[in-house]
Amino acid sequence: MSISVGKTFKAPQELINAPDKTGSLQQDGLSVITFCLHTQGKKGSYFLKDNLLLYVKSGIYKVCFRDREYTVQSNEMVFIHKSTLIEYDKSGEPGSEYMLDYMMFFLNEKLLEEFVQFAGVKPVYPVSDVVPVSIIPINDLARTYFESLQLYFDKPDQVSDGLVKIKLMELLFHLTNSNERFLYQLLQPGKNDNNSINRIMEENFTNPVHLQDLAYLSGKSLSTFKREFQATYHTSPLKWIRNRRLDKAENLLLETTLSVTDVCYATGFENIAHFSKVFKLRCGLSPSEFRQKVKATEDGDRT
Repeated sequence: MSISVGKTFKAPQELINAPDKTGSLQQDGLSVITFCLHTQGKKGSYFLKDNLLLYVKSGIYKVCFRDREYTVQSNEMVFIHKSTLIEYDKSGEPGSEYMLDYMMFFLNEKLLEEFVQFAGVKPVYPVSDVVPVSIIPINDLARTYFESLQLYFDKPDQVSDGLVKIKLMELLFHLTNSNERFLYQLLQPGKNDNNSINRIMEENFTNPVHLQDLAYLSGKSLSTFKREFQATYHTSPLKWIRNRRLDKAENLLLETTLSVTDVCYATGFENIAHFSKVFKLRCGLSPSEFRQKVKATEDGDRT
């Protein structure tokens, strides 16, 4: 299994100032970000704090979730539930000098609740085929909608906050009217076959998660999640995550040639200084000193 060593970004927070961003609209926690770049392949990962609709105008955007890969091509859209770690591989089309043009729509729970009330949507009862990632085909009406947004990106200072919300509502109307199954995916959390706390923690301890994210993934309220976690592990979730990250950091320092910086990011720490500090508190040595000492001991044992 490959090890992801680059920093995992939080989306949308850390995408607002991305170097290949060409425009953005923001209002009360809602974000629409457009990107246009020339690339023959760019990989990375991000952790979604909100639900995401990603529309590809031109190019190819591959999304990897767990052991599955989803390919989003020109004039297609992908919907991804929040609290999900996504690895991506994006590239432009050869015939257009490898240009990749896409938009990201981040939808928080408040907007979805307002859409349900405004649209008069009937409650959607739990269904068995809700998946964290789903590809959505785009019809002519939706394509016209995306084209209409360009004027807003050209003059974002003239776009009022209320108008941003209305345009996102309009997008949801387009998608739900043309694809009833999307409504099921939209209004229900990503379904897991086994949402045990143990599995969720093991899958996410290296991700930039908050306790609210873990509670959401477990299908529990925050208070219930913390209470059940304490009863199971006899410690707090934050202490457990820190210790698991340090366990993995020790293994990577001993078993790989990754740099200390790469080990820091691969184990979920976002700040090298903080990583070195907590590592030294636990082991009595900095990460580099720890590696050197163990290597010297092993070399001495072989002589």
